[in-house]
Amino acid sequence: MKKVLCILLIAVLALSLFAGCAKTPAKTDEPGATDAPAVSGLTIAIPNDPTNEARALMLLEKNGYIKLKEGASITATILDIESNPNNIEFKEVEAAQLPNVLQDVDYAIINSNYAIDADLNPVEDSLMIEDSASAYANILAVYEGNEDKPFCKALVAALNSKQVADYIAQQYGGAVVSVVENPGDGYDPDLNYDELAGTKITVAASPTPHAEILGVVKQILAAKNVELDIREFTDYIQPNNVVESGEIDANYFQHVPYLDNFNEENGTHLISASAIHVEPMGLYGGKQADLSPLTQKVS
Repeated sequence: MKKVLCILLIAVLALSLFAGCAKTPAKTDEPGATDAPAVSGLTIAIPNDPTNEARALMLLEKNGYIKLKEGASITATILDIESNPNNIEFKEVEAAQLPNVLQDVDYAIINSNYAIDADLNPVEDSLMIEDSASAYANILAVYEGNEDKPFCKALVAALNSKQVADYIAQQYGGAVVSVVENPGDGYDPDLNYDELAGTKITVAASPTPHAEILGVVKQILAAKNVELDIREFTDYIQPNNVVESGEIDANYFQHVPYLDNFNEENGTHLISASAIHVEPMGLYGGKQADLSPLTQKVS
């Protein structure tokens, strides 16, 4: 009996020692130990086209959330990110589809034309937004050599009018900003509008805000008996292709960095005839309502 009791006592003591060791917490002051939680990755959707992807990344860099490699330019991609302390996962999406994926990601960086078309107000709804940088002014583009033709001069004069500048200011409340320094009356004084009377000018444009702005131009030209035919496109490729082919006279949807890259990659021959407005690009919340989850900035 004594032998059995001794065995039971030894077993109880062994179990007590094992339990005590199992409950002992790790010391956080030991080398390599930490009680800080790991940073969770956040998903940000960005445009997948050249220059606009870089533009989105530069917006994040300017606000301190990533750092790009030295020398990264306006064609930078996610491969040019040097530091990403929040472990952001980037989802590259066709620009027009960004509003559609917003609910599925933490944030999305969206061009203002697509944001406005999705009933997002870039001034009120964005969590961060670009300055009105002149490098990204939206332009009227034509085939090289057509910039001095009467139809182009008539378009430029109308787009550079006070009527258009006033419409942009009143209609978009800062989400679209005119870059025309000295707006005119809508007409080129050196142009013979009688010779243009009865002609049709075709312009390819994004629906918002470009086609809307061209609605004002249409009225200005109609007063001189010149018809403006506005053709709406929802992508960034075909508007340049149809001007290159001569099917359409001009287009109005892009900025110069995008056009320069497009010409280089596609062997096209389009040039800027005039800069009209800027659409600041913004970051919008999807699953996140504010910027607080982006807890770390590049040191």
